[in-house]
Amino acid sequence: MYRVILLPHDVDIHDLRQALWAHRIGHLFTEEVEGQVLWLVDPAQQAAMQRLVERWQRGESLMPEERRRPRRSLPAWRIPFRQAPVTATALALCLAVFAVMGVFGDLVIAALTIVPVGVVKGQLVFGSLAETLASGQVWRLLSPAFLHFGWMHLIFNMLWLWFFGRQVESLHGRGRMLTLLLAAGIGGNLAQYATGTVLFGGMSGVDFALLGYVWLMSRRRPADGFFVPQMLVVFMLGWMVFTMTDVAAVVGFGNVANEAHVGGLVVGLALGWYHSRRVRSPR
Repeated sequence: MYRVILLPHDVDIHDLRQALWAHRIGHLFTEEVEGQVLWLVDPAQQAAMQRLVERWQRGESLMPEERRRPRRSLPAWRIPFRQAPVTATALALCLAVFAVMGVFGDLVIAALTIVPVGVVKGQLVFGSLAETLASGQVWRLLSPAFLHFGWMHLIFNMLWLWFFGRQVESLHGRGRMLTLLLAAGIGGNLAQYATGTVLFGGMSGVDFALLGYVWLMSRRRPADGFFVPQMLVVFMLGWMVFTMTDVAAVVGFGNVANEAHVGGLVVGLALGWYHSRRVRSPR
């Protein structure tokens, strides 16, 4: 990371941040004691960033030509859907499902598990995946990703979804984000189901896929502008390994969909490797 400029705490940097993303310049703003510091990821983009900062300081237009449109005031809740529509829609669906679960409880869970769940003579019974797909309930392959079983589960998954998903949409487009969401959601769910588990859920498999994709792109294609703090990578991978140990169960973190995490991470790394090679290949 390369320090570029120090700005006072009270300076509004919103337009500059939006322009840096639009121009695909990898960057990070940090809050320091002396003010807001702008950091550059790839030194090859130093001249482009410097020109953009100078234009911003002069009050000139910053966005690329194809992105310059007359500004229309939007309600605050619509802004995320315009900036990152796939990520924002997935986040909104998770929140909506969580809210509906608070009203209808287990009925919602049974409707979204990877296979149908029922009660016969006081015992839980599960359908088979083959019969579920044959009956047309293909959506169940993805739907468990939208289930969350507590506020902490929901909040942490939504934080990582927004942090990583917005980067992917801003730099590689909504099509790539949708591909990652579907592939990692379905892949992680199938990996978890393969262990014999049915009652599981959460967007964490997708989060780990996004982590793998963003990290690999930041390594192999730094000019694309992706950035993930190294300590965040260490934390998330360390957390994934920790929840696989017996110690996690002792302190109350034993009921975790570990296979979904691993499955999602593998999907993200595979897609990141494929697309980074594809971009590098000569035309």
